Amino acid sequence: MQIPTRYEAGVEGNVLKANVSDLDFYYGAFHALKRVSMPIHDRKVTALIGPSGCGKSTLLRCFNRMHDLYPGNRYAGGGIVLYPDNTNLLAPGVDPIEVRMRISMVFQKPNPFPKSIYENVAYSLRVRGMRNKSELDDRVESALKGAALWNEVSNRLKELGANLSGGQQQRLCIARALASDPEIILFDEPTSALDPIATASIEELIIELKEKVTILIVTHNMQQAARISDYTAYMYLGEMIEFGVTDQIFIKPQKKATEDYITGRFG
Repeated sequence: MQIPTRYEAGVEGNVLKANVSDLDFYYGAFHALKRVSMPIHDRKVTALIGPSGCGKSTLLRCFNRMHDLYPGNRYAGGGIVLYPDNTNLLAPGVDPIEVRMRISMVFQKPNPFPKSIYENVAYSLRVRGMRNKSELDDRVESALKGAALWNEVSNRLKELGANLSGGQQQRLCIARALASDPEIILFDEPTSALDPIATASIEELIIELKEKVTILIVTHNMQQAARISDYTAYMYLGEMIEFGVTDQIFIKPQKKATEDYITGRFG
């Protein structure tokens, strides 16, 4: 596989954070991703859209090797190169645990651990061996502030995370993802279980977070993709149909298949 440079000219010439190249993925004998290629631009929001079963979440979970947790799953073809060190995240010699330290994930439904608010955020830091309480306190506070949650929970850190509202729980999960200082955060339908007010709060937070971290988000909500993403990728039946600047994808797509999906004639 030819590895493109981090500064390879892309859309608008932005610096790349990662590059997916000719990636195939199989669930057993089922060919779920078919030679998928796309750039991931540094400190931008990239949205993956397409009908159910098109491969969006499958591609997302390749980035942090979640598929490794289940037997019969197999990567093939090219890979996913992470910059600036040109690491192929899917290479056999790369430790999946290290990958997950560099790339965090926030799931569809809020899933706080059955622990206190404090310990939810401190968990990944403890796994990394951090024991100094002062340092833990600082990192927990910083992550909660980064998730726009500190002002609401600073006096409740010993309470269970499950006691928070749905929107607060999702922001707690974002704080937990931020605590390990990741290079990329993956969001898999992060607002699908939330009400409109909580959804707006999470969207505003994602826009703020891209100032310091690269974001890849799967969403069925095309209006959401149009509101918060810089780049959009349209997938269908495991293939990358079209990738481009979000405004171009939604206003003047290059492929008829993309236009049919965007306008509601298909999917």
